[in-house]
Amino acid sequence: TLPPVKKCSGVNQERNLKQCQQNRTLFEDPSFPAVDQSLFSHGNRIGKVTWKRPKELCEDPHLFVNGISAHDLHQGQLGNCWFVAACSSLASREALWQKVIPDWKDQEWDEQKPESYAGIFHFRFWRFGEWVDVVIDDRLPTANGKLIYCHSNDSNEFWSALVEKAYAKLCGCYEALDGGNTADALVDFTGGVSEPMDLLEGKFIQEQEARNQLFERVLKVHNRGGLISCSIRATNQADIEARLDCGLVKGHAYAVTDVRKVRLGTGLLAFFKSEKLSMIRMRNPWGEREWNGAWSDSSEEWKRVSKGERERLGVTVEDDGEFWMDFEDFCKYFTDLILCRMINTSYLSIHKTWEEEVMRGSWCRHDDPLRNRSGGCINHKATFLQNPQVCVCVCPEDEVLICLQQQDKRAKDGKGENVVIGFDIQRVELNRTYRMHTIQKTVGSSIYINSRSVFLRKDLKEGRYVIVPTTFDPGLQGDFLLRIFTDVPAACKELMTDEPPHTCWTGCCGYPKLVTQVHVHRADGLQAQDSDGASDPYVIISCEGQKVRSPVHKNTQSPDFDVKAVFYRKKPKEPIRIQVNLLKDSFMGQAVLSGDLSDLQQLHTLRLRDKANRQNNDLPGLVSVSLTTSDVLTNI
Repeated sequence: TLPPVKKCSGVNQERNLKQCQQNRTLFEDPSFPAVDQSLFSHGNRIGKVTWKRPKELCEDPHLFVNGISAHDLHQGQLGNCWFVAACSSLASREALWQKVIPDWKDQEWDEQKPESYAGIFHFRFWRFGEWVDVVIDDRLPTANGKLIYCHSNDSNEFWSALVEKAYAKLCGCYEALDGGNTADALVDFTGGVSEPMDLLEGKFIQEQEARNQLFERVLKVHNRGGLISCSIRATNQADIEARLDCGLVKGHAYAVTDVRKVRLGTGLLAFFKSEKLSMIRMRNPWGEREWNGAWSDSSEEWKRVSKGERERLGVTVEDDGEFWMDFEDFCKYFTDLILCRMINTSYLSIHKTWEEEVMRGSWCRHDDPLRNRSGGCINHKATFLQNPQVCVCVCPEDEVLICLQQQDKRAKDGKGENVVIGFDIQRVELNRTYRMHTIQKTVGSSIYINSRSVFLRKDLKEGRYVIVPTTFDPGLQGDFLLRIFTDVPAACKELMTDEPPHTCWTGCCGYPKLVTQVHVHRADGLQAQDSDGASDPYVIISCEGQKVRSPVHKNTQSPDFDVKAVFYRKKPKEPIRIQVNLLKDSFMGQAVLSGDLSDLQQLHTLRLRDKANRQNNDLPGLVSVSLTTSDVLTNI
């Protein structure tokens, strides 16, 4: 068994480099030696392997030959088209690959100072919330004098083979890269957030409007520096890497290298004609076997595009694995799409700025239900809320991106299995500060899958929410990373305590005897505010000096408030007040409830009264309210 990969500081790399230069020796990595254990997790299945340094494979080795390009990569004998496709995407983004290959100029072979070369290389990958440095030597697996795995078009270019070796070290061995996940590799290269999309579910073939919206989303991700991959799902083992009549390959990851709206027409016609075609360009990691349908390299369709436009798009008649497709054909043939967004949190950016919240936590098993943090998914209703709970405030209505990630168990030795994970989003009381003990309103759920991460993009109304990250089955343990992206700061925090704590002031100030949840459903028949009959009402729920205010509902006399508050009550005889106001704080009426334990009525429909709550002074409007009260503070 190989020793685990440790986070290597630049200091360690510098020390190894200087030591090798002083001793005139080439670096040999003790934590990833040139032996079969670095290649295989289940025994050698390819025969004799000879480890060779680049200088033994060619006379003039380089990291890059004529720069870095998606065309540099060829897959080799390992079933890691997913990784090579991610590398192809990476190669098209200079700012991104320079993160993965830091100080690349200093790492390049120096013909003027050959004595400075020490056979040591440094790469960087994003793992579980941080950039991890990986240092390797330059010994590469070969057979018959040729690289076995990833290699370049140019026999003296080695960046792709060395990045692959560093990634194999991070994952445990080369064989651990066999049949992996493109979404994971894209995240590891960028620190971004991957959104897998099932194109069969979206009706993109049948509905042009849905297809146009999808194209705009793909175009936006591409234009903002994101990485994109796609594939055609294989339904059985025989389908994997089966070639279709159209030239595409099933069960095989393609890198998306360009997304454009292509102007049709030639000459002056192209400028005066507004017709544009939605186009997408992909690359097969094999470096060959292309799409042969409409808009393929030598198809008649390209005659509809001017020579200048063709040159701008880089159209070539070569079997180099790269090809263009019309987006409608793309949706017809491809079944899976991965959008890896670059999350831009800089306020100086001209593009959308995201606010990022990162929460680390653990699923931990405990016999005490109040201390157990491994309750399983919502199917296990008795234990579901024993999971970690993360509170998120959304204001105003916002598109929220949520990514849950677990520690990759495959990375230890290439043999581990990830557990099935996912999360639920519960809409809770606007003043919730303690853990939930009853399931409330589920407004969103991720898929549950045994992948390293799950993603959900969700539009949420203004309010407070609790995200419950879970394993599918209860009792499983492990660490997780929860990343939440919103348009404005979301004030995220993990809910740790179950009820108000006892303090040194409890003796003199008292301790809550009851907990009451108030749910204001709606109001009807409110008084008009404007001459046109419109109103902008909101509701205030108050108890023992605490007040909770709802968002304003515009232009309505019958607002669906659907708002909750929770109160831990020291004085059970003090009433709960429901006050309806207009936008300019003018009083419209109130309803008063006792919130007694004896009140078992599920729904109250109450007429609004004046500020003195006089029975003979009803005001226009009714309000519908539900109350739940318990003398066990951990019941709600």
